[in-house]
Amino acid sequence: MDELRRQLIAGARRLDAAGLNRGTAGNLSVRAVAHGAAGFLITPTGMESAALVAEDLVFLHLDGRPEGCRRPSSEWRFHCDLYATRADAGAIVHAHSPFATSLACLRQDIPPFHYMIARFGGDSLRCAAYATFGTQALSDAVQAALTDRRGCLLANHGMLVVGRDLAQALALAVELEALCEQYWRACQLGRPVLLDAAEMARVSERFAGYGQPD
Repeated sequence: MDELRRQLIAGARRLDAAGLNRGTAGNLSVRAVAHGAAGFLITPTGMESAALVAEDLVFLHLDGRPEGCRRPSSEWRFHCDLYATRADAGAIVHAHSPFATSLACLRQDIPPFHYMIARFGGDSLRCAAYATFGTQALSDAVQAALTDRRGCLLANHGMLVVGRDLAQALALAVELEALCEQYWRACQLGRPVLLDAAEMARVSERFAGYGQPD
């Protein structure tokens, strides 16, 4: 657990260094076990990553009960619901990154303008319906947008990714922001040419065997 706490704090600071979060925005979590109980560690609400120490991280049981001296992120509900319903969720990153947030304010899905969209599990990056932050309604919208996906936008809010572990979740967050920037730039020049369903299916098949074995 001590090592997970160290990794989570390092991950939060990496998001800040990469420009994906600023100040107290965003949050991240990792699946964990405490005293034999399943749950997850999550960053606290209203604290900048530079100030975090191990004791500031909050352990939440899968029924939402917290353990720790701090209050958990206001977005703990969608973290909790994702861990409860998705066995493939080992870590979750939520960021208010500039390009993803800008596109999320348009409340539109990102179409298959680039083959790397398939890395997130489909032929588009969906935008979850708008709901007030920290509410069950937002968690429900997130669940819908992430069906068969590893990432999505949150309308008028930011982005969210789900990884098998913290390293993958952080990499996906960086990749999603990069795609949002590329799409934004392409749209300044004209209408991007989209890849068709057959090509995205081929790409998805190739991604199934992509990378080094664990």
